[in-house]
Amino acid sequence: MNDTSPAPGRPLWLLLAPAIFLVLWSGGYSIAKLGIRHAEPLTFLALRYAVVLIILAPFAIAMRPAWPTKPAQWFHIAFVGFLIQGIYFGLCYLAFNAGASAGTVAIIVCLQPILVGLVAPYFARERVSALRWLGLVLGLAGAATVILGQSAVKSESIFGILCSIGALLGITGGTLWEKRFGMSHHPIVSNMVQYTAGLASTLPLALATETLNVDWSSPEFMAALAYLVIGNSVISMTLLLAMIRAGEVSRVSSLFYLVPPVATLMAWPILGEAMPVIAWIGMGIAALGVAIASRRTA
Repeated sequence: MNDTSPAPGRPLWLLLAPAIFLVLWSGGYSIAKLGIRHAEPLTFLALRYAVVLIILAPFAIAMRPAWPTKPAQWFHIAFVGFLIQGIYFGLCYLAFNAGASAGTVAIIVCLQPILVGLVAPYFARERVSALRWLGLVLGLAGAATVILGQSAVKSESIFGILCSIGALLGITGGTLWEKRFGMSHHPIVSNMVQYTAGLASTLPLALATETLNVDWSSPEFMAALAYLVIGNSVISMTLLLAMIRAGEVSRVSSLFYLVPPVATLMAWPILGEAMPVIAWIGMGIAALGVAIASRRTA
């Protein structure tokens, strides 16, 4: 009889984490575009972070987790928060506001594994095997196929593309920094510090460049805010940081190759952004790349 129980040392939640993260993270692209219909991008993002902190505060008080004891620990957690919450999400929202499609933004920022694969051996002290490089190349080919398919049905904003490239650098830097300097702090602690850094980096820009007007009467806006706060900010980020700490950074990053096709697929019914047949081909190629790059023997 075959043993189908989880491998020793790998809890069930860790086995399920990639699938849960993939669905919640991919949906965030379309949901964010819904939200910025009713609030300016940085205002919406700062509000999202403020609500997250309000939700987490009672848990921090009740659970009394151990907080960092050294300035360097505070800095590393906050800097990851700045790179991911400030740079990555901030530039993604600006790209959405500029008219970039959810699929295009997703495909650009999810080239992250290519950059991680190039830098990880030097920064995170990891070895990236030839087999994993093959997976990364296939993932890149699939990503390129998806974006070509998207461009065939909708022209893209140059500013939006530039913002997406900046977001790519942000999420790559945050992933590498977390792997190199991150510690196993309680999720409440990591999230509160990182979202405080995100709020501190987005709110001043919102105050300086936007009107802060929010359509509170819109059910669509309230639903989008709830999804992004709970699904993306709390659950997805906690899973992402946990997976980074539990496995090699290159293997964890390879999950992002599945985000573009899934995000594009979800944008079809949510936003009406069509996904042509060629994008389905790209989805298959990207999935193959992820399967190869994620092999434990790679």
